Amino acid sequence: MLPPGLTLSLTTTPDVEFRNYLVDGITAHHADFLPPVSSLPLAIMLRDDAGAWQGGLVGRSWQNWLFIELLFVPQARRGQGLGHLLLASAEAEAKQRGCTGLWLDTLNPEALAFYLRHGFESFGELPNYPNNARRIFLRKPFA
Repeated sequence: MLPPGLTLSLTTTPDVEFRNYLVDGITAHHADFLPPVSSLPLAIMLRDDAGAWQGGLVGRSWQNWLFIELLFVPQARRGQGLGHLLLASAEAEAKQRGCTGLWLDTLNPEALAFYLRHGFESFGELPNYPNNARRIFLRKPFA
């Protein structure tokens, strides 16, 4: 039961203003124990000579960690060291920004093996997400 004067609504298309309202509220609430928010997007794009995308990475540094949200290399381009190049570029940029590490998550067992080979370590798992898959959370702190 809601207090008088309040309504509750659900949408699958939230607007930017609502998200910003939530971010601003959470940021203000945490101001007593966290430094001012330092957040900067990152995109690293691979293109061929014709300008078509051939993979890339999207992430965001927030405070002192860089979160890799998306990393993709098309099947035809795999095995050429491009994933390694994307991770190395993200790591170099993260260090330039003063980050202390990278983190990401994956559902893909092949991607998990790839990240482990590149120095990431697992720090959490969400089992049965979805069905019988596992969502693995990984980090790579900079010594």
